[in-house]
Amino acid sequence: MAQYDFRIDDSWQRQIDRSRELERQRLEIPRQEETERRLQELERQRIAKQKQVGAIMTTTTRPFFSERKRIIELAIKYRLPTIYSEKAYVDDGGLMSYGADDTDLFRRAAVYVDKILKRAKPADLPVRQATKFEFVINLKAAKQIGLTIPVRVLERANQVIK
Repeated sequence: MAQYDFRIDDSWQRQIDRSRELERQRLEIPRQEETERRLQELERQRIAKQKQVGAIMTTTTRPFFSERKRIIELAIKYRLPTIYSEKAYVDDGGLMSYGADDTDLFRRAAVYVDKILKRAKPADLPVRQATKFEFVINLKAAKQIGLTIPVRVLERANQVIK
């Protein structure tokens, strides 16, 4: 089963792929106007059974975020289950997302701003990674691509959009 990934393939990801018998392939889209052609190519390969495309996972980059509505539209058009790293994609009609909780990140940023305004040196402040994550599923999008989400997966979601 091939899984198309827009991210840099780290060694820990490859190890997980091997343990789950997944084949990860990087799909680069150098220009926004090539997005539909690349997704059409995935669909053709799937229909021709040349490659079993199980899902798409996108990265959080400015070009993808600015084109999110088009990417969502194309993923639904070509019936490609897609997981995004930001909830905004699901709010705009995407299938699912898993990523840092933006509200928590903004709250943490406010604490840093407060400390800096009270004359703390930014270099002295610790770097903190996200600790709160959000898993959101859009059942309307699942229905549009003919995907049934198992109840056990729905139970794990922080939010289910009907």
